[in-house]
Amino acid sequence: MVLEDTIRATSVPGYVRTLSQQEELPLLRDHLLRLDAVSRHDRFNGFLDDSFIERYAARCAEDGTVIVAYIVGGVVRGAAELHPPEGESLPEVAFSVEASARRQNVGTILFSRLIAEARWKGYKRLRITTGAENHAMRALARKFGAHLAFRHGESTGTIDLAKASEAELADLAAAPFKAGRALLNFNSTCWKLISSMYGNRAA
Repeated sequence: MVLEDTIRATSVPGYVRTLSQQEELPLLRDHLLRLDAVSRHDRFNGFLDDSFIERYAARCAEDGTVIVAYIVGGVVRGAAELHPPEGESLPEVAFSVEASARRQNVGTILFSRLIAEARWKGYKRLRITTGAENHAMRALARKFGAHLAFRHGESTGTIDLAKASEAELADLAAAPFKAGRALLNFNSTCWKLISSMYGNRAA
């Protein structure tokens, strides 16, 4: 079973949700095909042609891969992939974000949601592999507790899901401030509404 609830991302214009298996082939495929040359190189640790990406997306739709997508206007602009384990291997994660959606905290949001999916499935550890030049992905992986080792032109590492990530701890620490700010905004709105109502009656 895949979590199908929709989570709207704060501070970004789109929203994040888990795709159904029927959606994965067209939406993931089209997203990956839109990646520019540099992004495609970073995602697959080398430039790969369109036919490979089409076959890759088809396989994801068939093998139980969970896709958490960042969607803007019905189009997937970022994707986090949770691939099921094969044999003795760990489940593996991968990420891609189109240029138009970068620098909007999308990667962190996708990573947080993907970890929630992995925990819901009962996974204890995740494997992550990224190219040596994909500095953004390496930094994001470390933020969530990955210990990366460089070998054969790529960085590989694992994420221990039993440990709280730095991002989760930061969210917990910020929660009281966010709640307080929301309460102040709510009170301000109510006061304006009440003043408007009584002001109209007085007139």
